[in-house]
Amino acid sequence: QGRQEKNKRTFWALPERETWTRQMDFIMSCVGFAVGLGNVWRFPYLCYKNGGGVFLIPYVLFIFLGGIPIFFLEIALGQFMKAGSINVWNIAPLFKGLGYASMVIVFFCNTYYIMVLAWGFYYLIKSFSGTLPWSTCDNEWNTESCIEIFRHEDCQNVATYPSCVLRNKVLNISEGLDEPGALNWELILCLLAVWVMVYFCVWKGVKSTGKIVYFTATFPYVVLIILLVRGVTLPGAYDGIMYYLKPDWSKLGEPQVWIDAGTQIFFSYAIGLGALTALGSYNRFNNDCYKDAFMLALINSGTSFFAGFVVFSILGFMASEQGVDISKVAESGPGLAFIAYPKAVSLMPVAPVWAALFFFMLLLLGLDSQFVGVEGFVTGILDLFPGKYYMRYRREIAVAICCLLCFIIDLSMVTQGGMYVFQLFDYYSASGMTLLWQAFWECVVVAWVYGADKFMDDIARMIGYQPFPWMKWCWSFITPCVCMGIFLFHLLNYKPLTYNNVYVYPWWGEVIGWCLALSSMLCIPVSLVYKLSGAKGSFREVRPTHTLISAWTVKLLTAFYSDSPFKKFLVLCNLSELLQLKNKLSEQ
Repeated sequence: QGRQEKNKRTFWALPERETWTRQMDFIMSCVGFAVGLGNVWRFPYLCYKNGGGVFLIPYVLFIFLGGIPIFFLEIALGQFMKAGSINVWNIAPLFKGLGYASMVIVFFCNTYYIMVLAWGFYYLIKSFSGTLPWSTCDNEWNTESCIEIFRHEDCQNVATYPSCVLRNKVLNISEGLDEPGALNWELILCLLAVWVMVYFCVWKGVKSTGKIVYFTATFPYVVLIILLVRGVTLPGAYDGIMYYLKPDWSKLGEPQVWIDAGTQIFFSYAIGLGALTALGSYNRFNNDCYKDAFMLALINSGTSFFAGFVVFSILGFMASEQGVDISKVAESGPGLAFIAYPKAVSLMPVAPVWAALFFFMLLLLGLDSQFVGVEGFVTGILDLFPGKYYMRYRREIAVAICCLLCFIIDLSMVTQGGMYVFQLFDYYSASGMTLLWQAFWECVVVAWVYGADKFMDDIARMIGYQPFPWMKWCWSFITPCVCMGIFLFHLLNYKPLTYNNVYVYPWWGEVIGWCLALSSMLCIPVSLVYKLSGAKGSFREVRPTHTLISAWTVKLLTAFYSDSPFKKFLVLCNLSELLQLKNKLSEQ
């Protein structure tokens, strides 16, 4: 009796998990995290490159075959287990390596993604000047090949001034990865400023994060609308939009179009990073995450499509001014944000205003994705430490350590050779292959190890009704096949990394890249082998033992978050025996 009372006191002493103040806080956080730079600078380019409006056919198909099912799975898993990206896999402890893999990926993503924000912050500061630095060739960093004459018939072999700013001033890029060169102190200060902003967005937890995202997630839409209104009034805008939407039906027969559509879904939906699981863990237990998943998917993909009109109306204007085809000015990624678009706004009246608006939008789009990613990482770390390790200000300290560690690594990306390091992280650490590998195993573990029917029943306990069986079919068969198919395509068509299609990375640079990729991918099999080698008994005895832990967790969570008081559960169930069972199985 005395031991049972001690167990009860220990359980009640555990700190209560935070929840969102309002459910809209969760919606806005997911929008801020999932809707990011890729929606603005990647999707429109892929759309025009892969047949215009025809690209929407494979894109929408992959939304329902892979995007929404995994997006819903991660949110529902976090909401049901009330844990971050590591502890949610207590439903199948043999595969807890999935949680560690997602933590590695999101850590790498947090490390290099913020460099884009540092560049954007630098450009934003430079926008507050009477003459934009990238609108003339009179700067000290411009080369002899820099030109200011638009309508140039043969501009392939000359450098325009926005590219001079990026290459010679911001990056001051060296000849290769083996030449790191000096630090760029202006860029270091911009990087430090962005990390300070991220820290103060995250340090107090979801209570403060949920408020900040109301601005960071919505204001970019205001800017997009303003830029669209301005863009469609410019000469050449109609041609640009038609170029974006004009269907080329022959593209549907090309495998690369389908691969691009599937890969873009996994990128833009932020799948496999564990942050969606962390955000879902702060939901009320009875929140209808099923409807939330569909609504968030609509917002995400709708934003991508809408951003295409903004981007191509401006690119159409720039092509018209230069007297070249739109294909000559259409770019994706940093090339669009820091070369093509600055070049376009420099042609407009009151150019500094439009430049400041664009880079402010760029900063906000990336900022909420960044600090929600940090929130997901910190949540997973803190969940590893139970209540007995609770200490005051532990969240603030954990966030500070995370930000400081990432900042130190980022110093390698603000040198003259920093762009080569940045590309290594971008191409390998959080690439399509690592995310597809992660998504494949998430589906397999939930559907075949824990059980798709069991998980559907768990969801029904939360939301009050059974989701459409399509989700179960996707988790069990369709989505794993889609993930593995695209993964194998990427693997078979792998090409060595290059910079600007000219510089080829040395062999040891590729080795570093593959180490970054395998550091997350190997977490799953290595963790599985480690747990099996340390377990007692035969293989057939190990699997039921580990699923009993899941059953204990499910029973406890269901009772705790039901409408009836938890004290009633303590009377009906012998908590002492349950705790003993949990401890015994954990040792095995």
